Amino acid sequence: MEASVTLKKVGKLSGGRTILAGMSFGVERGSIVALIGDNDSGKSTLLRVLAGYEKPEYGNIYIHGLDIVKRRHETCKMVAYVPHEPDLDPWLTVEQNIRFIGMLHKIPADKLSQRIAGYSEQLGIADFLQENVSNLSLGIQKRALLVRALIQEPRVLTIDEPTAFIDADGKRMVLEVLLDMRGKRTIIYASQDLDEVELANDRIMILQNGHIAMDGTLEKLLATTNQYHQFEIEFEHLDEATYKELSAVSTVVNPSRVGNKFRFYGRSRRAFFHVLKRATAVVTNDFSIKTIGLRDLMDSNQARRGLE
Repeated sequence: MEASVTLKKVGKLSGGRTILAGMSFGVERGSIVALIGDNDSGKSTLLRVLAGYEKPEYGNIYIHGLDIVKRRHETCKMVAYVPHEPDLDPWLTVEQNIRFIGMLHKIPADKLSQRIAGYSEQLGIADFLQENVSNLSLGIQKRALLVRALIQEPRVLTIDEPTAFIDADGKRMVLEVLLDMRGKRTIIYASQDLDEVELANDRIMILQNGHIAMDGTLEKLLATTNQYHQFEIEFEHLDEATYKELSAVSTVVNPSRVGNKFRFYGRSRRAFFHVLKRATAVVTNDFSIKTIGLRDLMDSNQARRGLE
């Protein structure tokens, strides 16, 4: 498919520190790309650069084939950005905030009203449109930011933490809207909510220190774990000597201890029984076995060195 967003050796510096280090990649039109990684890995900066809010020190960015520096006026109309922290004017109503952006983009009044009504209904904030922003929770404000971006009918939507500050019902609404736009708009978002990322993605990029550490579908990323399972056994009492003995079992990978819980990875369920055999003198209270997921991938530092 044709690329919606293309980066060629894009770099961003701040205070002599490299934030983005020569990034090159393309994003297919209509796809959903999730950016994950540690704090200061470059996720938010990348979104702001893509949206034209910050300029890279070097490299080129193209939105639907247009250079964002040389064709800034045209590309700005194609991209909408939702920041992490709400930045609405607190002394205006929600609708006034949204309408102001609509007028800047010269959206006809009738179309603007239709879009505000439609997206506000989908995101559950229709009852708050006439409220002053200063009276509303951060969760409602965050959804209002998304409405403000969507009324622009952008071809590319960039979002920093789509469901930050939002309750469970609101998160469901946001994810439904994002998934409904799949194939219609290109969506690039950053999130620390790995459960959210697993639900809404066509592709996941793991950033580390301004570099792309891993890139691919969820299935492709999890395949790098070589079909590991994650195990957890809770003992009535787990002393240091027993923990060291269990950690030394040859089929145990990346063991850790939280209180009386012994956590580890293994390529097969045999690892679980190997540990139980070694722990015959210790009373077991509970256990769990699950296939590895995105959270485990990140927790185990798979993006940096893999399960060892």
